[in-house]
Amino acid sequence: MSTTPNPVVAIAYHSGYGHTAVVAEAVRDGAHDAGATVHLIKVDEIDDAQWALLDASDAIIFGSPTYMGTASGAFHVFAEATSKRWFTDAWQDKLAAGFSNSGSKSGDKLHTLQYFQTLAAQHGMSWVNLGLKPGWNSTTGSENDLNRLGFFSGAAAQTNSDEGPEGVHKADLATAEHLGRRVTEQARVFAAGRAALAA
Repeated sequence: MSTTPNPVVAIAYHSGYGHTAVVAEAVRDGAHDAGATVHLIKVDEIDDAQWALLDASDAIIFGSPTYMGTASGAFHVFAEATSKRWFTDAWQDKLAAGFSNSGSKSGDKLHTLQYFQTLAAQHGMSWVNLGLKPGWNSTTGSENDLNRLGFFSGAAAQTNSDEGPEGVHKADLATAEHLGRRVTEQARVFAAGRAALAA
C-alpha cells in the first residue's frame, strides 16, 4: 500500500502589531500537529527563497489583520506581487484558506476573508472553509466555544483594542489551530486523490 508524503502548508501573513502573528502561530501549530511541514512567511519581509517555498507548497493560508474593512496595505502589496505567479499558473490547483483578526467582534473580517477567497480564485486555487458550526449562539453556549464569532469562510479572531498580542482570545486561537489541522487534512486527501489517479 502506497503512502502519500506529508503535506506542505505555507502561512503567508502580515501582522501590524503582533496580534495576527499569534493567530498565524496557532494555525501553524494545528497544521504541524496534523502532520504538515509548515512554513511561516511574513509577507512584508518575503524574499526569493520564501516565494519558492510558497510555489512548492500544497496549500497556502493567507492571514492579515482587518484594517479599514479589508486586509492590511502590506498584504495588498504582497497580493499584487503574486501576479507573477498568476501569469504562469504557479499556484493553480493548490489549496487556500484564510484568517483575520480585528478589534471588533465582527470588524468587517468577512470582507477580508472574501478578499482572500477572490485572490485564491484568481490563482485557480481551491478554497478550504473553516468547517465548523458557529459557537456561542445559544443559552448553553460560551465565549470559549470554537468559532465563537460565527464565521464560516475562515478563522476569525478578535482582540480588544487596548490589549497586546497576549490578549488574543484563547477560543480564537483554538479555532485557528482547527483551521491549520483542517487544511492539512484536506491537503492529504487531495494528494492521495492525485496519487490514485496517477496510478
